[in-house]
Amino acid sequence: MSKKISVIGLGYIGLPTAALLASRGYEVHGVDITQSTVDTINRGEIHIVEPELDAFVKEVVLKTKKLKASTNYTEADIFIIAVPTPFHEGFIPNIDYIISVTKSIAPFLRDNNMIILESTSPVGTTDKIEELLKEEGVDTSKLFISHCPERVLPGKIMSELVDNDRIVGGTTIEATKVTADFYRTFVKGEVLETDAKTAEMAKLTENSYRDTNIAFANELSILCDKFGIDVWELIKLTNRHPRVNVLQPGAGVGGHCIAVDPWFIVHAGGADAKMIRTAREVNSYKTEWVIEKIKNEVLEFELNHNRKAKVACMGLAFKPNIDDLRESPALMITKRLISEGIEVLAVEPNIDSFEEFEVYNYKEALEKADIITFLVAHKEFNNLNIQTHLDFCGVLKS
Repeated sequence: MSKKISVIGLGYIGLPTAALLASRGYEVHGVDITQSTVDTINRGEIHIVEPELDAFVKEVVLKTKKLKASTNYTEADIFIIAVPTPFHEGFIPNIDYIISVTKSIAPFLRDNNMIILESTSPVGTTDKIEELLKEEGVDTSKLFISHCPERVLPGKIMSELVDNDRIVGGTTIEATKVTADFYRTFVKGEVLETDAKTAEMAKLTENSYRDTNIAFANELSILCDKFGIDVWELIKLTNRHPRVNVLQPGAGVGGHCIAVDPWFIVHAGGADAKMIRTAREVNSYKTEWVIEKIKNEVLEFELNHNRKAKVACMGLAFKPNIDDLRESPALMITKRLISEGIEVLAVEPNIDSFEEFEVYNYKEALEKADIITFLVAHKEFNNLNIQTHLDFCGVLKS
């Protein structure tokens, strides 16, 4: 297999993708702006928590030597862009990283190169890449430019990169076909072909659908609290209906996809994106609601005991059993409580430390805390025998 691939952005998607491709025999040049990330990978180690990834990276870096990381760009046959796409203040999409990468690879492009955008992006971003390259003096008629959004679940990335169906949409029909054929060399799932804008909208739709359904569950949990009903029992009973599947509520919605991507649609769709906007607002409000519930518990404790309460915040990641803190409602809740003068014992089993505050072992936190709040359903918290607590993620109901 002679093709050389440059994977740009060695984070939660880029590094697993690079490692997988290297394991399939491709020569992979990984690019990242963070020197410590590059150094870690070149030692055959990883800087993120993801099952199986460490074995993949160790194999392709140290044994087969098919993966090398660098802060510098180089020529390649295929360029895969996997950089963050956050938003500016006011939930305005931010594609600055994509723009920067596009300009950076321009001098290294040759005829018949593939450029694949995997970053989840606003509709029209793939076309924007082509426009930018033309402005840089590149003849894009001899390139194959496509979007193939990642659609993996953290914690199962290495298997889902292979097993999941993929959507490929090019700026031309030929670009779609060439790119789809490349993915078929390592994807067992079906590779579905469309145009670039539809591929971009498909990923945004997937995450907005999830966000909307989670919003229903989160709103239901607020209502059940008001009515004095156990929401976890209610959902379990309701889901016995053959055509009902209510999701599990939580402390909000986080992560690099579901908490971000719907805003791309809302920004472009304006007043027509009513339900998608409302779902985002409901899920954001749930986090504020959780903060108020904890603050009320703290106030009641201090009135009854005439001293300040120690609050254990159990979990900081945006979902169970990972170390990813991006857009995490649990982290937001913890920071807010600390900023308001509450003594917090922060717990996150998947990280060793955090720069803004001390992270405690969960057993120590349970011993010292006056108020225990479960924010993320990590496996370490299963089956704990605790009588008095605030469980916002249902971990003690599992």
